[in-house]
Amino acid sequence: MSDTRQPQRFAPTKEDIETLALQALSRLPDPFAAHLSNVILFVEDFADEQVLKEMEIDDPFGLTGLYTGRPVGHEAQTGDTPPTVHLFRRPLLDEWVETGVALDALITHVVVHEIGHHFGLSDLDMHVLEDMVAP
Repeated sequence: MSDTRQPQRFAPTKEDIETLALQALSRLPDPFAAHLSNVILFVEDFADEQVLKEMEIDDPFGLTGLYTGRPVGHEAQTGDTPPTVHLFRRPLLDEWVETGVALDALITHVVVHEIGHHFGLSDLDMHVLEDMVAP
């Protein structure tokens, strides 16, 4: 009897998501890339309860990414923390499975959207930038 089992597969890890996010960031053209050295990237399974409450999101699967910080061009204030981009692995993986969009394309979409907030871009500008860095 032959073994017809499928190879064991695992969901992408936080490190896998981070690698895809860093690849997306590396494709950003200047002048965007020049303003990212102080942006910190975090990959977590879910947003914490406080963030979800502040954003009035009941379902932890409802948030795939979040930018926090002062956008480029706004004067820094005493006590400012570095700008951050948070990617939330489990909601991203659910969206990946539900939509069938390639994972690298989905990660790029979310990263560009969150980085767009860093630059104060409109949704239309974010779509143009996303097209420029598509995998």
